[in-house]
Amino acid sequence: MADQLQLAFVNFKKDTYIIIEGKQNADRFFIIKEGRIRITKEAKIVEEDGDLGPGDFFGVVSTMSSHNHIETAQAVTDVTLISIQRDQYGQLIQNNSAVAVKIITQFSKHLRFLDATLSRLTLKRTVEADSSHLYEVAEYYAKQSQFNLAYFAYQKYIKHCPRGPEINQARMRMMKIAPYVKSPKLDFEPDEFNRAYPKDSMLFAEGEPGDELYILHRGSVKISKIVDNNEVLLGILKNGDIFGEMALLESKPRTASAVAHEDCMVLAVNRANFSKMIETQPQIIARLTTILAERIWFAYKQLSNACLTDPLGRMFDNLLIQLERDRIPLNAGMTHIFDFGLKELVSMVGLGLPEGGTVLKEMLKNRNLRLLNEKIYVTDVMEIVRQSQYYRKMQSRSQNLGHK
Repeated sequence: MADQLQLAFVNFKKDTYIIIEGKQNADRFFIIKEGRIRITKEAKIVEEDGDLGPGDFFGVVSTMSSHNHIETAQAVTDVTLISIQRDQYGQLIQNNSAVAVKIITQFSKHLRFLDATLSRLTLKRTVEADSSHLYEVAEYYAKQSQFNLAYFAYQKYIKHCPRGPEINQARMRMMKIAPYVKSPKLDFEPDEFNRAYPKDSMLFAEGEPGDELYILHRGSVKISKIVDNNEVLLGILKNGDIFGEMALLESKPRTASAVAHEDCMVLAVNRANFSKMIETQPQIIARLTTILAERIWFAYKQLSNACLTDPLGRMFDNLLIQLERDRIPLNAGMTHIFDFGLKELVSMVGLGLPEGGTVLKEMLKNRNLRLLNEKIYVTDVMEIVRQSQYYRKMQSRSQNLGHK
């Protein structure tokens, strides 16, 4: 593999730092050939930090997402590593598809673990959704008079929980709201890979079994969760994004719902087609790896944010994370309009409305922040950087004093 791809072998002595968390210019990742590496991260997550050995890889998330490093890697012993540059990844897939499968499978499992950890810290929820959760999803949307979404979730609950405790109630609710539902198409034929969804229709629901991923070709898709009778916005996907891959790779229920934010067109990829795609379309697999890497990077940033004890600091830090994720240049005097408002910001940091409202009032005292067409507008992005750094510095000081 190394000869075909002309990869470099690099050696590091024991105790050498190979990558450092927070550093920029992550342009290569490493596969361990000999020796052991210790991985540590600022956000202390159970089962996260530890040693890696031959065959393991590290630095992939930051390299493939083109973001700063999210981990520190230090040589526990003298080590020999295979260095793989970002632009070599496509060739790596073509020459050794097993490596790509291992990376994206581990990424998917890792991301599910991170999502569960983040839900426990910010949403106070520890149980992974199963098919019975579909009824809760349907009930929420019915109460919001979003009948297309409610009808879809009720139908999926009936399909996947035929003996569920709410089965009769679900049937009655479906009949009641049916007159208000606009042209629902709940299922597609197995060979219908190109699919059109009108605005406010559901592609899949949280808790629903899934065996397909989707490539978004046109429009936008909203990803959200229903937690404690509230909708938590996780993100808005745009052209070229890939989603739904975790259910396909791991054969587990969907962890969130996908709703057409505007009219959209997607390509559905099932397990059989995905296996062929690995062999024939390495550019798609490279894109999927990049998307998973970006999501993992984002999840780590959110976990780090959740560790901040000051809620106002968490809000400023969350805004900085959004800027970094969207690769907005952090230049003094640069303005920016976020694609969400105050309610969504409160939801993102896991605060309830009473506490969140109080914190928002305090945040809007900053003259660099205001609302513009119901979206958050900042007159100088560097103010977000300064505020985030201030609250992180204050927390670090507090923790250091606590350890003395």
